[in-house]
Amino acid sequence: MSYQALYRVWRPQRFDEVIGQTLITQTLKNAIKTKQISHAYLFAGPRGTGKTSMAKIFAKAVNCQFQKDGEPCNECETCKAITKGTLNDVIEIDAASNNGVEEIRDIRDKVKYAPTEADYKVYIIDEVHMLSTGAFNALLKTLEEPPANVIFILATTEPHKIPATIISRTQRFDFKQIQAKDSLERMAHILKEKDLKYDEEALKVIAKASEGGMRDALSILDQVISFGDDTVTLDNALLVTGAVRKQLLVKYLIQVMQQDTQAALLTVHDILADGKDPERFTEDLVNLTRDLLLYQQSPELVTQIEMDQVDSDFKKLASEATPQQLYTIIDDLNDIQQQMRFTTHEDVYLEVLTVRLAGPQKAAAPAQTQAPADSATIERLQHEISNLKQTVESLQQTAATATPAKLQTVKTTPKPKRTKVNLSQVYPILGAATRQDLSALQEIWPDLMNILSIPQRSIMGVSKPVAASPKGAIIAFDYAFLQQRANGDQELIDALENGLDRLMHKVPKLEFVPADQWPQIRKDYLQQHQVAAREDDSEETQEVHTASSAEPVKSEANDDPVVSKAKQLFGDDVIDVKSD
Repeated sequence: MSYQALYRVWRPQRFDEVIGQTLITQTLKNAIKTKQISHAYLFAGPRGTGKTSMAKIFAKAVNCQFQKDGEPCNECETCKAITKGTLNDVIEIDAASNNGVEEIRDIRDKVKYAPTEADYKVYIIDEVHMLSTGAFNALLKTLEEPPANVIFILATTEPHKIPATIISRTQRFDFKQIQAKDSLERMAHILKEKDLKYDEEALKVIAKASEGGMRDALSILDQVISFGDDTVTLDNALLVTGAVRKQLLVKYLIQVMQQDTQAALLTVHDILADGKDPERFTEDLVNLTRDLLLYQQSPELVTQIEMDQVDSDFKKLASEATPQQLYTIIDDLNDIQQQMRFTTHEDVYLEVLTVRLAGPQKAAAPAQTQAPADSATIERLQHEISNLKQTVESLQQTAATATPAKLQTVKTTPKPKRTKVNLSQVYPILGAATRQDLSALQEIWPDLMNILSIPQRSIMGVSKPVAASPKGAIIAFDYAFLQQRANGDQELIDALENGLDRLMHKVPKLEFVPADQWPQIRKDYLQQHQVAAREDDSEETQEVHTASSAEPVKSEANDDPVVSKAKQLFGDDVIDVKSD
């Protein structure tokens, strides 16, 4: 049999073998033992934290005839078939490559058929956030009315992209990043089972480089084993991960804080000569500086995070460095990291970083040599201040004798610049607007807001629909800057249109206006409509108006085309007719 990667060979086959997710495993085991199995689950969390493995274990446990305490036996034919991926009743789908409506409709058509071999038919949809809007709508129908013997398990690394209507119909479990110590214990167990020699310090480097993903940790370990010919050493782990020895990082920071620029530059050149990644070097420096800040406040916390990798040099540096120095180093490192993303000469940026970190203290040291020049400067400034005071007094006397009209002219400030509104798009919507369309939009508006993501909801939270037609709608914003931001956010507009399509089964064109300009826009439109209506009146219509002039003023006002149009647009309850 061909070689298999470690993360495939050592994939968990029981709930107790899943690393770092005790809360989730215990909940699922209890649900299986008590027969309280839901029809749909959502597994969300970072990559490599066990979402797909947990889904397969759950599929085995609910279908295993010999399960004990919620755990699958892994010995029966059903368990073996699910482990190999050959059981027809457990269907695993990659939503990244099967994200269309047709694929989900095919599931919807086949889900009503009973399982052929197992008790439950289990659908595992990985990366479910990649489904299209139409596919989500098709899946929603199935989740609303699922058959009794079907279970859906949705896995995703980006749950915020899944519609709220889907999430509300599932039991959600949030997988957390795996602690470095848990990854360390798992790797040590695997190496002992394989009877391979290893350096514990090397496993600590790999555990930190994996950034909370067990699969990433095992992949790096696989590389180190191959590179070291079935031995795991610290040097090999540093080479494979591109990390820098902590002693070198501490040495570099000591040289920088002692303003020894030449020695710090030599240290950087030695690190780069060993083939270390410059971006990884800056990232390790940020983590070390953070650890120094934390150690000054809570030594026990840093000892736990660093897995007892705290030596005497680190402790000495933490006692000598001031928080302000560490803040400055972190700020400079962040600036360099942003600039290094857009260059191919990363070593130059590291040299500039070194000179910058060591330079400011040197420039600030000589202060007393400038004393004579500072005294002369102070005398000159005092003389200028005296002249300015005299000028201010003369201006105040002149202002006291000025006329109120002149003062008012001086105090007048220019009017704030108004946001430009595209009236050519707004007026056609007003021309076809009805009260019924506005009421329908206002009714589903809260549900539409709930569909949006939190950042999108924060923009639209100060808006409301003020007019609507069958093909368009006008949305007024309390703040003009949010209206401008919404106009330029195509992702927000797409989310609104998708939500309207789902809730109203149509996609009206949206126009955004500032709320403070909306009354004037409405007034201008009604005035223009009034002029057009009067020009179109025929002589016969004018005679009818003349003949009915004896009727009350209120009736005459109600026959006015402007009033009629206003009632059509905004409803009788908000129209107050006043006679001039």
